[in-house]
Amino acid sequence: MPALYVVATPIGNLADITLRALDVLQKVKLIATEDTRKTRRLLSHYKIMTPLTSYWEHNKLMKLDYLLEKLKEVDIALVTEAGMPGISDPGYELIRAAIQRGINVVPVPGPSAVTTALAVSGLPTDRFTFVGFLPNRPAARRKFLSSLAAERATIIALEAPRRLTASLRDILATLGDRHLAVGRELTKMHEEVFRGTVSEAIAHFSRPRGEFTLVIEGRRTTEKPRITGEIEDRLRRLYLSGAKAKEAVAAVAADTDIPKKELYAAWLRLGRKTAA
Repeated sequence: MPALYVVATPIGNLADITLRALDVLQKVKLIATEDTRKTRRLLSHYKIMTPLTSYWEHNKLMKLDYLLEKLKEVDIALVTEAGMPGISDPGYELIRAAIQRGINVVPVPGPSAVTTALAVSGLPTDRFTFVGFLPNRPAARRKFLSSLAAERATIIALEAPRRLTASLRDILATLGDRHLAVGRELTKMHEEVFRGTVSEAIAHFSRPRGEFTLVIEGRRTTEKPRITGEIEDRLRRLYLSGAKAKEAVAAVAADTDIPKKELYAAWLRLGRKTAA
């Protein structure tokens, strides 16, 4: 029975591809790829002649039926621009649709910017939260980062060079001057891993270039949790829904470890604002 092979490809250095991945890419009848130019460069390097078809963010839904029809007859490999398909890259919809139709989905693991950056960050690796690319819009980004303020696990995010400085400043404003590691151009010729505080990273990357992976320290157990915009929004929703102060404060305190006294004061402020 034909299968969909989900194949990890190098995030930079072409030598990082696995022997199994090369074997699969050689044997399948079609490769669906996010970036045909980059994949063709990889295949050419290893003298693989398998046909390619484009499968990326702006055509992935249109191509879905075509690929599912092909999977009735032949094996297909799904690859992304770099790393593991479906992880902040196109692939999820095809993988899900294949599973729903009973098609065998076979993982071919390999390079990943997430685990690569985490492994060399010097930050705790026992628990981590991967959040993908941070929101583009400043207000949405700050709100999203505020929602992570109480997260104790190490936080991993991806960022583009044009937004790096703004994102680092928003991290400083919402999460504080935590320790972090910034992986730039991982496994490539100009690879760099910066380790320090958020404020030091802002000063260091004055002219950011390349692809960035941010590994951010989680909230320390000794660090006092703060009332963020996200928590205020939650209190406001509870207030407007008619919830009683005692119940609302207790529920938010249980999730955030913020003292009930502080939450109750915030609740009263919301009440005054609403009344005004």
